[in-house]
Amino acid sequence: MFGRQSRGLSKAMQEAKWNSIADHMQSFHDHFKVEFNNIYKLADGTFNSRGMSLHMYLRICSQLVRHLTAHHTIEERYVFPVLAKRMPEFREDDKHIKAHHAIHEGLEKLDVLISKWSKDTKTYSPAEMKGCLDSWREVLFEHLDQEVQDLGAENMKKYWKLEELDQIPM
Repeated sequence: MFGRQSRGLSKAMQEAKWNSIADHMQSFHDHFKVEFNNIYKLADGTFNSRGMSLHMYLRICSQLVRHLTAHHTIEERYVFPVLAKRMPEFREDDKHIKAHHAIHEGLEKLDVLISKWSKDTKTYSPAEMKGCLDSWREVLFEHLDQEVQDLGAENMKKYWKLEELDQIPM
């Protein structure tokens, strides 16, 4: 469907293609928000009432660390360099990379806590967990939303031709 020249596509199909990268990214970002919100909601210890041990809960937290780290690594190595050639917001010194750094500081703090509590479950602190998550939640959610917006049709049309979108690794 998207392999044809834009002149052969209906307006609706063209618009879908313009939004295809943003739509793809939105699905990943929605998943990260759900994971984060679930971890946050259970941080008060209610994971026990859901049949989870602290170790099970911490494994879920660890999955978020791994998933976000992998996602950002792929973006930074394969997607952002292509986008950055034309789109300033994806360059090394601009907002998306800066947001990644801030998010990874939060992920590192979370990873330290996961390790600490895995070794000694008696030291688990719901307040400390929520404090850690609160410290980077805003930058994470704003980044996830902003990245999708920047990959949306309105912005992509400023920098790319419709036929070129297939060259962006996604």
